[in-house]
Amino acid sequence: MKKMVMAVVPRDQANMVLEALITSGYPVTSTESRGGVLRQAQYTLYTCVEEETLENVLSIIREHCRAQVEMETENSADQPLLEGMIPFTTHLGGAVVFVWDVLRIETY
Repeated sequence: MKKMVMAVVPRDQANMVLEALITSGYPVTSTESRGGVLRQAQYTLYTCVEEETLENVLSIIREHCRAQVEMETENSADQPLLEGMIPFTTHLGGAVVFVWDVLRIETY
């Protein structure tokens, strides 16, 4: 059975994901979109694949659509560093992926 994969990815990561999917032989259609709380620019990528290759497609998206940003606490004279505060790391970016069964495909 075929699966339709729709991935919503940040604009700055879309080209990496597109290139990786196309290089791996998957046809991809993309559209620019806006969404989320801040209405940030994103791309929505669509590809239809055989069920056996679905996990490979998802791993390509997962591998090329992650950003890790270290957030550091600041220490200023008017706002001293509180005891126990340490820098922390958070993940920004990433994809939201939807997968559904394709019951029928028609080409005109």
